[in-house]
Amino acid sequence: MTSAKLTAAACAALLLVSACAGQGTAGSPTDRPQSATQPSVTSEQTPAQTPAQTPAQTAATGEITHSDNVRLVANLPRQAPLNGAMDWNSDLAFQGEYAYVGNFGGFSVVDIGDPAKPKVVSVVRCPAQQNDVSVYGDLLFLSVDETRSDATCTSKHGDAWEGIRIFDIKDKKAPRYVGAVATQCGSHTHTMVPGKDPDTLYIYASSAGPEPESKTCRPPHKSIQVVEVPLKDPARARVVAQPDIFPLGQKDSFFTGCHDVTAFPEKNLAAAACYGDGVLLDISDPVRPKVLQQVRDEQNFDIWHSATFNNDATKVVFSDEFGGGGMATCNSRIPRTKGANAIYDIVDGKLERRGYFKMPREQTARENCVAHNGSLLPVKGRDIMVQGWYQGGVSVWDFTDSGNPREIGFFDRGPSTARTPIAGSWSAYYYNGYIYSSDILQGLDVIEITDPLTDPARKVRMDDFNVQTQKTY
Repeated sequence: MTSAKLTAAACAALLLVSACAGQGTAGSPTDRPQSATQPSVTSEQTPAQTPAQTPAQTAATGEITHSDNVRLVANLPRQAPLNGAMDWNSDLAFQGEYAYVGNFGGFSVVDIGDPAKPKVVSVVRCPAQQNDVSVYGDLLFLSVDETRSDATCTSKHGDAWEGIRIFDIKDKKAPRYVGAVATQCGSHTHTMVPGKDPDTLYIYASSAGPEPESKTCRPPHKSIQVVEVPLKDPARARVVAQPDIFPLGQKDSFFTGCHDVTAFPEKNLAAAACYGDGVLLDISDPVRPKVLQQVRDEQNFDIWHSATFNNDATKVVFSDEFGGGGMATCNSRIPRTKGANAIYDIVDGKLERRGYFKMPREQTARENCVAHNGSLLPVKGRDIMVQGWYQGGVSVWDFTDSGNPREIGFFDRGPSTARTPIAGSWSAYYYNGYIYSSDILQGLDVIEITDPLTDPARKVRMDDFNVQTQKTY
């Protein structure tokens, strides 16, 4: 999601979406690539613990729509004190039998040892936008892209600090705040890269800026910042580099910087999604990433939001968060290449665009919908991804044929009744046999897909999973 700090300049709606909603680029259906055939659809009533939804175009109140190869296994609602109107669920990370759920109000530790009965182990109140989360050993990191009075969890709105908070999670029932590091313009998202020294972890902090009147985001704003974390003394974490990864300059925009960086340490590669640009990086030296290529797609892409490698790092999927996450872009008014995924093959070390994928179901004008966070399903020999589309739901799709991607299955709720422009699946990731979707308002969904194309993924077990630090399977 695009930062609320930049909505006025970029009209990338977070809180002001209604003022910008009419400014989306329209296109006739004949201008759009043909979408894949939709899987057959099944409807069911929402579990009793899930708040009811307003009907979609053909759905009844409280109804969930999904393909016949997908089912909802469980739903865990947001828990107090992280269930206020603006306590939105954000990103997810996994370790062993635990899921870590980011939330604008803090984070939760959830026991998923039995995926059909997820249980809250602890809830930590630590407000900030957007609290994207990752875990490494006994440490948990939260991204803070909002100016606060100080770095602690008791801070108030202010203009003194933003960056990355660090917690010790050895005791899952009682996570402990251990420190923080300030980063210029904060940390919208972050990416972990293990150092060659096992006692050192590097974190790439991504953020947008600059804001000339801000105390924490003054110009010039560098692309990314590299934070060094001494694992034996994480409170001493500090920024050690601010590399400029735009040899061609950055696309003219209201803001600069990167939204997400995805690292593939085993391949010494990273892919940076940087608003108007996509960048392929060599991260053999994590502190000094080298630019291999910088690409743009000015006709189709608005906000380069995130990147996903396939398992052998011969492809990269870049997503476009057209409208900043607050607009209804999954309809016949918006071209199929906008708010979508672009599939690039890596040929002789260079990115070559092959095709686009956008989830194929028409959504209502009330539903914010655009390509958002997703991950690979570990199926050897195929390239399959699951992805959250906000109120467009969760889509599982195959891009083995880069030029002809197709949807395999989906899960979707009707429009939200909440008085907020933002709802739906923020992140949808596959972990040890199940899809976990962080629904902004409805909580944590556990979803299962049963299909010949995806069933081999059930055999792959992961010890941990942080989507922006890819590992081979």
